[in-house]
Formats: sequence, C-alpha cells, structure tokens
Amino acid sequence: MTDIKKLISEACVASVAKLAHDTALSADDVAAYLEYPPDRAMGDLALPCFRFSRELRMAPPKIAAAIAEDIIGSGALNGTASCSVVGGYLNFRIAEEYLISTVLPMIMEQGEDYGGNNDGEGKTVVLDYSSPNVAKPFHIGHLGSTVIGHSLKKLHEFCGYKCIGINHLGDWGTQFGKMIVAYRKWGDREQIEAGGVDELVALYVRFHAEAENDPALEDEARAEFHKLEEGDPEDLALWRWFIDVSFKEYNVTYKQLGIEFDSYAGESFYTDKMPEQVELLREKGLLKLDDGASIVDLSEYNMPPCLILRSDGSTLYPTRDIAAAVYRARTYNFDKCIYVTAAAQSLHFAQWFRVVELMGYPWYDRLVHVPYGMVSIGGEKLATRTGNVILLRDLFNTAIEKVSDIISVKNPSLSGEEKSSIAEAVGVGAVVFHYLLNNRIRDMSFSMEDALNFDGNTGPYAMYTYARTCSIKRRAEADGVVPICGAVTTEEERQLLVTLCRFGEVVRGAVHDYEPSVVTRYILDVCADFNRFYHDCPILNAEDARVKATRLALTSAVNSVLGRALSLICIKKTEKI
Repeated sequence: MTDIKKLISEACVASVAKLAHDTALSADDVAAYLEYPPDRAMGDLALPCFRFSRELRMAPPKIAAAIAEDIIGSGALNGTASCSVVGGYLNFRIAEEYLISTVLPMIMEQGEDYGGNNDGEGKTVVLDYSSPNVAKPFHIGHLGSTVIGHSLKKLHEFCGYKCIGINHLGDWGTQFGKMIVAYRKWGDREQIEAGGVDELVALYVRFHAEAENDPALEDEARAEFHKLEEGDPEDLALWRWFIDVSFKEYNVTYKQLGIEFDSYAGESFYTDKMPEQVELLREKGLLKLDDGASIVDLSEYNMPPCLILRSDGSTLYPTRDIAAAVYRARTYNFDKCIYVTAAAQSLHFAQWFRVVELMGYPWYDRLVHVPYGMVSIGGEKLATRTGNVILLRDLFNTAIEKVSDIISVKNPSLSGEEKSSIAEAVGVGAVVFHYLLNNRIRDMSFSMEDALNFDGNTGPYAMYTYARTCSIKRRAEADGVVPICGAVTTEEERQLLVTLCRFGEVVRGAVHDYEPSVVTRYILDVCADFNRFYHDCPILNAEDARVKATRLALTSAVNSVLGRALSLICIKKTEKI
C-alpha cells in the first residue's frame, strides 16, 4: 500500500527537528497536521506551519521556507513530491512519475487488495452489532447498528484483524413476559404463523395500549418473565416459537444486505453464566441493596447506580452484558470488543464498563462502545409500541421497485432474473449508502424521498460508476486492448491517481475512528474524479495506442478501488445497471 502522507510527514518531521535541534514531534503527529487544500491548484497536501511557531519561535512563513529548503536540499522527496511555500503553508504536489511508476502499478498488481494493511495481524476483534429484539420487525432504526457494525467488521478484516461478528439477539427480558401475556389473552397461533412477526408486534402494541388502562398487566408480564427465567416449560415453548417466527423475516433482510454472523448467541445464552458474575460482585463487596434491588454504586464516578438484579431477583441488561463480555474474553481472548448501539445507550455502556473494571478484569479497557445518532421520522422518535416505524422490508421493496422501473427503460435487454438481481442490489444499496453517508454520531430525520433520490451523490450513482468501469473493461477485452502503466497526459488523469492514492489512508482513518462514512464520502470523490476523466479524456477511442492502454489501466484501477470500497460499506457490486 502507498502512503504518501507518511513519506511527506517523515521528511517534514526530520526538517523540523533540525530547526528545533530536537523535537518531541513524530511523523504521525505531522501526518495529522497535513491538510487537503480546498483548491487543488494549491497542491495535493498542505502543511500549516502555524503549529510550529511557538516551539520554533519563528514566523510561519519563515518556518515553511526553512522546511522547504531543507527538504529540497536533502532530496528527501525526490521523485515523490515537490514543495512550495505560500504564506505560512508548505504545499506539496505529488510527482507524476511517482503516481505512474509506483501507485498505478501497485493497484494493478494488488487489485481489490490495494488499500489494505496488516495492522491487525495476530489480533482478534469481537463485534457485537445488529442485535434486534426478537418478536419485533426490522425497521429503519435497526439499520444503523446492522450496517455500521458489518462495515466495521469488513474494515477491520481488510486491516488484517481476525473478526468475530456476534448478533447478540434481544431474546430475553420482560418484553417476553409481555408477549406471553398478550398471546394468551388475544393471540391466535394460525394467524401468527400466517402473518409472521407483524402479528407478534401487533400483540406487543396492543399490550401497551391495554396496560395504560390496566396497569396490572405490567405485573403479570413481570411474573411471566420470572417464570421464564425459572425454566417454565410452557413459557419456554412459546418463547422459542416467537424466536423462530421472528427469524424467518430477519434472515430475508440479512440476505439482502449480504450479512452473515459468526455467532447468534443472544441474551438468553448467558442465563446460566450470570450467577457467577453476581457472586463475584458480592465477594468483592460491590453489590449493595437499594429498595430490594441489587446495585453497584457508581456515585464516585458521577454516574447513577448500575442495576444488577431487580427486587424479585430477575436479571437486567447490565447483568447479561457483563456475563457476555466475560464469556467472550475467555472464548476469543479479544484485543478489542466493539459494541455498536445507539448513542442513547452510552450511559448504560459507561456504567457496566466501569463495573467490569471494578471487578478486576484486566481487559476492561479493550471494551469499545461505538455510538450512532438516532433516526426519527418527521422529527418523531421511532417506537415499535406506538407503530411509528418504517419497516426495512417496505423501504427496500419500494427502492427495488423504483430501480426496476428505471432499469426497464435504460437497459431493456436484461433478462428478468438478471434485472431482478440488479434491482435488488441497487435498491438496497441506495438505502445503505444514504444512511452511511452521514457521520454516524449525527441524528438523522429519515426521508424516503432523499433515500431514493437517484440523482447526485447517491448509492445508485456510485454503483453506476462502478458498472461503467466494468463495461469499459469488457469492451477492451473484446477489442484486445491490454492496460499498461504509461505516462499521464492530462490533469484529469493525474487528479484521479492522486485520489486513488489516498485509499489506504481512508481505510486506516475509518478503522481508527470507527467511522464508515469516511469510506462512503471517499467513494463519491473517486466517482467524481473518474466521471470527469471519462467525459474529458477518451479512453477506448483515444487515437494514440499507448494513451488508450494507460487510460484503460486507470479505469481498471478505479474498478478495483471502487469495488473494494463499496463492499466495505456493505453494498453488493453489480457489473451492469
């Protein structure tokens, strides 16, 4: 993998060290300072020298000039980049020779492996994501955990980590007491078998509506869940049936997204593993009684108490999460255990992470909560109990239908089966891309119209660009044109290579910040530069054979980088649209 930032930052830190006669700065520090100028005419990278003025006691323009003089004099970047001073900035322009002799050949040789690294070699990462609550349908609110989590899994794998993807199903808790009560009062088995999870959620919604007028229903539900925890055979049979009914729908959604998990161990899996942790809390003197409930007092850390057991002895989310973390540490010996959930759960994770530390587990600092913002509809919070949701299957089906209509017009020669496959990939991809384009921590007011807009910076635009590169490669193969790494003849070609050169840096940044949107926005940069190149620079119609072969190589490089980048954000590639 090429890392032009690293090469430039190493040269800069060496020059700064000479000026300061010593410096605590590292090449990584300088790499973090490097910026991409808003105007490409200013250069490919810029170093703001204002950051060094206090330590060096020099004006920024003088610092920039001194660093430039040292870099040029030492030849540290010969053949890689040139530099020039503009005020207090040191601007760098990547050498065309480096792009064509190093970057392009490397992409051609490595294909879709380009941009990856071995940072995680020998390390194991456990990722807990998606984790829907059984007996409830997949809605747009579940999309965040599912696609952010799977994208982070793919990104970590691309960086050499061994990854364990866990779907920590919400298959335990008082909601099942509610479902059991609701089913016995108003449910019909045949109706549920026919209607699936929709019928289950209808019962759940009805329970809450009835409970507003009859609060005793809540007590009945808690009693039924307690019976479930005690192993009541009838309640266990109903619980397993609810799970089976739910998973019929979940598997359809996971297949559409191309997602598989290494483990489906949900909350119920840890039922027999919780007593050990509760006993350890008692032994360490951490467990206290508060109005009958067992808690860990966290007031010393400016947090509310962490509830471990209800007054009736029933477990809660923290109890299960602690037991699950201990099991995963023992089973997988993880270097990181990542939890992808809504930001609203940040306090919950902060609490039980602290409890794990107080319990003396040495891996407490390897637990990572990756929060994401809330999704609302018209500003209203999503809630299954009120029915205020957009179901994923409805959203996907609407997108697929729209894409299918467009394909029928644009490419009527496609067979029915091929058209159906492409429509599903692009329709689902449109929704996923729209979601992952936002910084994960930002709240989103979901708009069906925006998600299914097929113009501009959208998933279909990115997928169409990828399909275009596939089409050019097919035509070149039919014409016998072979790609070569020749000279760059236009600024469009050079800028495209500069953008491709950044892919490895983008991947590392996305992993470091747990931020798939970095990749999504990069995809749009590649698409914009490629389409500019495509419109301004004839590829297979170029008159000069060597220029034609070089532009084909550039197209192949875009095909490799875009193909990998799309897969890293859970989007299925399609070679035709």
